[in-house]
Amino acid sequence: MVADQWYDQNGVWTGSATILPDGKIVMLYTGSTNESVQVQNLAYPADPSDPLLLDWIKYSGNPVLVPPHGIDTKDFRDPTTAWYTSEGKWRISIGSKVGKTGIALIYDTEDFINYKLQPQALHGVPGTGMWECVDFYPVSRNGEHGLDTSANGPEVKHVVKASLDDDRHDYYALGTYSELNSTWTPDNPDIDVGIGLRYDYGIFYASKTFYDQNKGRRVLWGWIGESDSEVADVKKGWASLQGIPRTVSLDTKTGSNLLQWPVEEVESLRLRSNEFDKVEVKPGSVVPLNLDAATQLDIIAEFELDKKVLENAAESNEEFNCKTSKGAAHRNALGPFGLLVLADDSLAEQTPVYFYVTKGRNGTLKTFFCTDQSRSSAANDVNKQTYGNFVPVLEGENFTLRILVDHSIIESFAQGGRTTITSRVYPTRAIYGRAKLFLFNNAIKANVTASLKIWQMNSAFIRPYPNTR
Repeated sequence: MVADQWYDQNGVWTGSATILPDGKIVMLYTGSTNESVQVQNLAYPADPSDPLLLDWIKYSGNPVLVPPHGIDTKDFRDPTTAWYTSEGKWRISIGSKVGKTGIALIYDTEDFINYKLQPQALHGVPGTGMWECVDFYPVSRNGEHGLDTSANGPEVKHVVKASLDDDRHDYYALGTYSELNSTWTPDNPDIDVGIGLRYDYGIFYASKTFYDQNKGRRVLWGWIGESDSEVADVKKGWASLQGIPRTVSLDTKTGSNLLQWPVEEVESLRLRSNEFDKVEVKPGSVVPLNLDAATQLDIIAEFELDKKVLENAAESNEEFNCKTSKGAAHRNALGPFGLLVLADDSLAEQTPVYFYVTKGRNGTLKTFFCTDQSRSSAANDVNKQTYGNFVPVLEGENFTLRILVDHSIIESFAQGGRTTITSRVYPTRAIYGRAKLFLFNNAIKANVTASLKIWQMNSAFIRPYPNTR
């Protein structure tokens, strides 16, 4: 859609489509008017038979929604996909804020033209600021399959997600939705939206999900921004991109977090593979992995810590944090250990993706999953911070990860996708044939045994879609 009307003259912004029971499709999107007021507009596909839905017709009566009383004209955006209620109405949510409280407003409609604002917001959290790209969807308590956005009932939990304009991160929480009151309550208020779990602990923002009815899955799309300078972006001629689509489901083992995993279609790009079985990585060592190339990879790895050292390791009250640590140079008896991605032969450039394990005073183990960008590039105009967070590792589980490497993007998934990190790095030496992959173990005492399967990845050659019309 082109910004060619008074109600979207200053921008066609985020929107969401809804498929109606008769197969028709409607799109609600935010427009920034000629006076920079945020309004919601309606559009229909110009040709519903077009598989890509490239052309849209804007409703002649736009806008269909304007900021309600008490909401600032620049704090009203990003409508969700609609869900169907037991009263036969459609319900949508729109992101906003009141003061410093981020909120998700709720509207009911029968025709997507006339709307009724509900007296209570779906949810709000003080101190979180403006909620952008709000998402609301069900997940099954019982399995990995996705659910239609309108699904509800005792076997369903609901996710509320918001992109916080204040810190540019995507937060989510699990909870219970009351259709009667049009409200949602978090399972754990201590990890509510904006103060708890994130989809991704790296560069990942403005994401939205959709339900893929053909494969019965919920798919998440996220935006990967840049972390170099604007001058560098102008020089390379482009900036920002979409991440690899991910499936999203409830982690039925923990019941307290989501699992994210690259969609299965990514595997169609796999070429030849290399396997490394039970490679011993001693404390303080780096082990090269002999690959033809290491700039486009799909890596699946499993690590096992020396059980005797694990049992005998001293307990401590260490308060670890990936972001404030010394990165992969921050050592204890049990870590860090993992992979050096996009590294050159001399290791002058490297991006460690790793686990760090602490042992508390009561003998409880706590695992963190981190990505250290401090040596990712010889360039001095790029972000070099360390990303990461806690990742649940349950009793009997080894440490597992999957990493997708694509030249300057590293998407990492720990423990089946319980914690994910997207990194945007800018190597100057570890490029093309000079990029290498290494195992590393910077623990002081524990040996690590690693098993890996690594695929070289083909490029996704984007061609024009066949003209079927």
